[in-house]
Amino acid sequence: MAKPVHQPREDAEFDFIHRMSAVPVLAYFTGTWPKAIEPCRAMDLVVGDIADEYTGRLTAVRTDITRCPAATRRYGITGAPSYVLLKEGEAVAHGTGPLTIAEMRGFLDGHL
Repeated sequence: MAKPVHQPREDAEFDFIHRMSAVPVLAYFTGTWPKAIEPCRAMDLVVGDIADEYTGRLTAVRTDITRCPAATRRYGITGAPSYVLLKEGEAVAHGTGPLTIAEMRGFLDGHL
């Protein structure tokens, strides 16, 4: 069974998920404006596969920039797709733009 990718509806829910996670959190930020839709959809598949592959090693959170503006500002997100790896609430790595699954593994493996 696939590991779910959490999708908070607001900043308070985003904060709750990452506070309660016993493992690092991959916060993946998405946008719904026209230029962001296709790259974000591609990343949805990558993040879903990563959530499965890294079960027990990380929590994946798909974060809509417009629904979680405080989290977006807190982590300096300026475009979508963007991603931040959080350990104990602190950002340890971040990036912007679509990645392949191999590139995402490389991004994560250097920090997990």
